[in-house]
Amino acid sequence: MTQFPQLNGFRGAPGLVRLIGHRGARGVMPENTLEGFEFTVKSGVVALEFDVVLTQDAVPVVTHNHHLLNAATRGADGKWLQGEELKVSELPLAQLQRYDVGGLDGRTVYGQRFPDQVFMSNVRVPTLGDLLNMGLTPQGAEMLFLLEMKSDPEHAHTPEVTERLVAEVVKTVRARGLEKRTVLHSFDWNLLEVCGRIAPDMPRSFLTQMPTNADDPGEDSSKSVAPDFAALDVPVPQAVVKAGGQMWCPHYLDVTQEAVAQAHALGLLVSTWTVNEVDDMHRMLDAGVDGIVTDYPGRAQRVLLERGLVWNEDVARMVAE
Repeated sequence: MTQFPQLNGFRGAPGLVRLIGHRGARGVMPENTLEGFEFTVKSGVVALEFDVVLTQDAVPVVTHNHHLLNAATRGADGKWLQGEELKVSELPLAQLQRYDVGGLDGRTVYGQRFPDQVFMSNVRVPTLGDLLNMGLTPQGAEMLFLLEMKSDPEHAHTPEVTERLVAEVVKTVRARGLEKRTVLHSFDWNLLEVCGRIAPDMPRSFLTQMPTNADDPGEDSSKSVAPDFAALDVPVPQAVVKAGGQMWCPHYLDVTQEAVAQAHALGLLVSTWTVNEVDDMHRMLDAGVDGIVTDYPGRAQRVLLERGLVWNEDVARMVAE
């Protein structure tokens, strides 16, 4: 794994557990927005996990669901979208960016999940290029990108659709020379196989969620594009290694100390998602994970500091002074 320097920013060590901002800092800032990512980086959490899909005109954009979530999207009139949700792949970029994604409708189930999220206006869905450009600024010089590609269940087994998504994403990363700060990340292991062929210079992170764990309200499910875990002939960490992965990202309810130890013995890094409650953070730390993906980076920082841990080398130096 030494040929992938970006993995060092996701690797734990004694006294060091990495924090990764999930969609920026979704618990307190509008998710998958430049405003949210900027906030997260300024807080000292420089590793970002985010989601990418393609528009109708094949522009990679940073948004989680394949449809614009009505609970998080307003039109030009300032009103929440209603009715059938708009599909991102059916909208050209210019039309997509007319919508405001700066706040949540607190009357909805999804909005009620994040009561502490700020409400902003005139916030747009960013392109992948917009986000990567932050990494070329002085304030973004340490940024790391855990870039999740979202396979559309309607087309997950259509090779040309998968190839186009990977090709456009990789082209966008390479155009900015950020290959050595990017990890390619997905639930779709077939897509990750394509990544290994198109971008062998970028490490791959394999997301997993066991079928017994329920999907969160308002979230597109990954289960239809993920492998049939029951059909695997080896434990999941071994399957990740067999598939050529460098990092395993299990759902936090699937994490055990034994599984983490097995993954480490195989040379994998382990970052777990999405860990928001303090008790769960402690359990992940006890299990020995390298990193925690969280909607609440500040909350996680407090937990680490209370345990005498840090999340990056700069904090370690400050604590030692």
